[in-house]
Amino acid sequence: MKAVVMAGGEGTRLRPMTSSMPKPLLPVANRPIMEHVLRLLKRHGLTETVVTVQFLASLVKNYFGDGEELGMELTYANEEKPLGTAGSVKNAEEALKDDAFLVISGDALTDFDLTELINFHKEKGALVTVCLTRVPNPLEFGITIVDEEGKVERFLEKPTWGQVFSDTVNTGIYVMEPEVFDYVEADVPVDWSGDVFPQLMKEGKPVYGYIAEGYWEDVGTHESYGKAQADVLEGKVDVELDGFEISPGVWVAEGAEVHPDAVLRGPLYIGDYAKVEANAEIREHTVIGSNVVVKEGAFLHKAVVHDNVYIGQHSNLRGCVVGKNTDIMRAARIEDGAVIGDECLVGEESIIQGNVRVYPFKTIEAGAFVNTSVIWESRGQAHLFGARGVSGILNVEITPELAVRLAGAYATTLKKGSTVTTARDHSRGARALKRAVISALQASAIDVRDLENVPLPVARQQTARGSAGGIMIRTSPGVPDSVDIMFFDEQGADLSQGSQRKLDRVYARQEYRRAFPGEIGDLHFPSSVFDSYTGSLLRNVDTTGIAESQLKVVVDASNGSAGLVLPSLLGKLGVDALTINPGLDESRPTETADTRRSGLVRLGEIVASARAAFGVRFDPVGERLSLVDEKGRIVEDDRALLVMLDLVAAERRSGRVALPVTTTRIAEQVAAYHGTQVDWTTTSPDDLTRVGRGESTIFGGDGRGGFIVPEFSSVFDGTAAFVRLIGLVARTQLTLSQIDARIPRAHVLRRDLATPWAVKGLVMRRVVEEAGDRSVDTTDGVRVVEADGRWVLVLPDPAEAVTHLWAEGPDDASAQALLDEWAAVVDSAGR
Repeated sequence: MKAVVMAGGEGTRLRPMTSSMPKPLLPVANRPIMEHVLRLLKRHGLTETVVTVQFLASLVKNYFGDGEELGMELTYANEEKPLGTAGSVKNAEEALKDDAFLVISGDALTDFDLTELINFHKEKGALVTVCLTRVPNPLEFGITIVDEEGKVERFLEKPTWGQVFSDTVNTGIYVMEPEVFDYVEADVPVDWSGDVFPQLMKEGKPVYGYIAEGYWEDVGTHESYGKAQADVLEGKVDVELDGFEISPGVWVAEGAEVHPDAVLRGPLYIGDYAKVEANAEIREHTVIGSNVVVKEGAFLHKAVVHDNVYIGQHSNLRGCVVGKNTDIMRAARIEDGAVIGDECLVGEESIIQGNVRVYPFKTIEAGAFVNTSVIWESRGQAHLFGARGVSGILNVEITPELAVRLAGAYATTLKKGSTVTTARDHSRGARALKRAVISALQASAIDVRDLENVPLPVARQQTARGSAGGIMIRTSPGVPDSVDIMFFDEQGADLSQGSQRKLDRVYARQEYRRAFPGEIGDLHFPSSVFDSYTGSLLRNVDTTGIAESQLKVVVDASNGSAGLVLPSLLGKLGVDALTINPGLDESRPTETADTRRSGLVRLGEIVASARAAFGVRFDPVGERLSLVDEKGRIVEDDRALLVMLDLVAAERRSGRVALPVTTTRIAEQVAAYHGTQVDWTTTSPDDLTRVGRGESTIFGGDGRGGFIVPEFSSVFDGTAAFVRLIGLVARTQLTLSQIDARIPRAHVLRRDLATPWAVKGLVMRRVVEEAGDRSVDTTDGVRVVEADGRWVLVLPDPAEAVTHLWAEGPDDASAQALLDEWAAVVDSAGR
């Protein structure tokens, strides 16, 4: 006997899930509903099956093919227009006209004994046998009333309670003889229970009803979709589950990685090659699809997550459905009954209220509160660029496809035939993305100079030597699963705000230039890059006195690319240097704050035992520098800035110093004592770079290990800062601890407050109002200065739903009081 699976419905009540996916392909326990149906048919020997398709028919055909993978023979009957339940089967008459056949819906979950149904049909000699089941609420179904022999007496479609005379409903499963086609007109919409069956009964034809025992759920609403998932997990329906039951009710499919510290409370299902990190909590009736990533601290309860979804740290999903290829970012919250369509982006700390529908390809901005459905609006990112270029999670936000589009847009802003320098850190992700970038640049008529793996300052310096710009790809500092794509101008500095906006516009319009075959760009690899860099560095930075001082230093390369420069540098400096962690470690392209701290502690132990003058630790890309004094004590980054400032200003006795407004005002005292002046800048590195280019600028720094050595470069350069520091210490003949001791202690405290994007403007207005008659500085954000010299800075983050606060006072207690006072102002405005 053959079977007919009806898979042509649009599933309008299940939108937005069915906006881009036909209803039969909706996954239940990580398998399409229709696959469960086909497996049931196969169990009962019905391997030859005709599938009727209409809505998004190609997706169904592409997924199941000819049925070989299931051990079945599938053919398809395509409807050009909706033909109704009977008309769609009539459309497949040619394949069914020789014998009795079974009709079943491709979007209902069941484990009925189809063999018993077929036997009943044969025993009764029926023309049609309708499969019935008992339900507690028959209002949504067609009621069927049968006599004692099982013969159908009456059909009633969608009854009211006043018309409910039975609890047996039509499941849409039938066994039929081919003669039934005589009662179905071709190429017009015809329904079985509304048109055909009443006519058969009127003519006295044998139409029987078989009341089946077992599970049946018509997955037609969001509620029934969630119920079907729960019922499978509870074992209420006999279906096959892939994977292993590692504990009662906890199913984990092949290749899935679940951290031992993750909390699993079944019944639940984790799909193949999914990854669940430590401290994530997955509770009952949750289904996680294939290749899903659940980050640390995430909480899921009664959530159905389709394939290839990213669930960020500390996000909270309850009773919701998330469509495939969607990204749920950090601390987002999705409430009970909400449905997120395919390929959406739910921003950080956003909240999606219960029963909200977000249709496919939509973006919910960070910090948004969504209490109505998002159907037509499609809000993209306001800006590509953040504080570190274009940043995001590798293969979630930053994919090779995105890298190609970005590089194409960047190339379009340059002239044909221009040269762009490319570089990367030592991570595999950066290597893969850079290859995509290079291809896109060449295809846009751009010549490429590829430096491969080099420190970030080297990439900047080489870009400034004749290139129209540069692209560096690195792992985001402190975030191992994220990457930054950094764009440089012709001077090796970060793109200006204007250039960023230009690139934004080209990217948003998707107007990428393409080269003709004869215009494809060249690719070459410059030689002696490190020798060129160190030679230029030693020519421009004062190294007098180093060789005579016989200084001993300890250098920690942090297993990063900074170690690539050190061999050609240290020998030429003539300094006694002990280098630790020089080799590249591909598995650690960045370091967390804890790793950095423990590395500095270890460096301090080595410095003290070796009786060295000081120790330095580079970040993995050689951009920033941390210090340890001769006693092995860590010089905190804010103190290291003051130490370097004191050394430079004491030697130069004039000039200007570039510092961000978040820096302690003790820096002003240090600079003034030595006859220099501070230029306050915004917190943006490109603003520091701009000031660093000034002829009178002698030093710059950000208080986070970034130092500018203007005589060599106007950008942060850890290696240049190291060379300058050696020279300064050698000539001053003071130790770092002695210099540190003569600088007053600073008391600057910081706090970050979550602030929805929609109220950031209101927050800043409230801060200005509260400032009243006090002095206000708006170099970056709003800095309010009290009469006694205490100050607080309120600065909205440009890329996240956060407001940053800094406060400084004569001691920690007064700074804390000021911070508390203004945090309350920000909080009240944000409510």
